[in-house]
Amino acid sequence: MKYKIIWSKFSEQQIDDIFEFYEQKSKSYDVALRVVTKIILAPDILIENPRIGQIEILLENREIEYRYLIETNWKIIYSIDDENKAVKVADVFDCRQEPEKIERKK
Repeated sequence: MKYKIIWSKFSEQQIDDIFEFYEQKSKSYDVALRVVTKIILAPDILIENPRIGQIEILLENREIEYRYLIETNWKIIYSIDDENKAVKVADVFDCRQEPEKIERKK
């Protein structure tokens, strides 16, 4: 059975922020749309095999196991809910930041 992708409110806000940043930086709606579209479509690979992503070692101390995918400069952090056949995207993290920032509170 295929898994469904669920985006948290926090990850949706990250996508909105990324879009706004690129739209302002490039002065182009189309550039911003291309960047966020790549990020939004990247987790589709998890529908068939959610364990394809690596375990996020910076979040190992959490109760929930987090994994990640990389899309260009972005780390898409997610957890797997086998009971409900869902992949839950928790965060979209800019890999150009200090890695320790990944432990921020949501």
